[in-house]
Amino acid sequence: MSAEEVAKAFVGHYYQTFDSNVEGLRGLFNDKSMMTFEGNQLMGASPILEKLKSFGQTKHNAKTMDIQPAIDGASIVIFVTGSIEIGGPGNPLHFSEFFYLVSSGPGQYYVHNDIFRLNYGL
Repeated sequence: MSAEEVAKAFVGHYYQTFDSNVEGLRGLFNDKSMMTFEGNQLMGASPILEKLKSFGQTKHNAKTMDIQPAIDGASIVIFVTGSIEIGGPGNPLHFSEFFYLVSSGPGQYYVHNDIFRLNYGL
């Protein structure tokens, strides 16, 4: 699969799973995974999943996605923008999220880095 095919499948799976069964994301992270959420760093699958679970009900709408294969040929960079509703329908918040996926075997990737920011009007 091309980097673009992997990235599109990953993003669709990630946000659908986040919105329906956040615990289902555990297999995408490992002890080397790092997330920066609004400037706060989390290391390892368990702390990351606890942070994601803390939102409760969510609904993501990914609007744009930029994809680049990394120079090593075994990793992919993904930058997503979109909106998220937290706690039910209401005023969606705009967000940006960056993923760095690293190959963990043929056709398998884990999230090595994840950076999430809400985008507020300035």
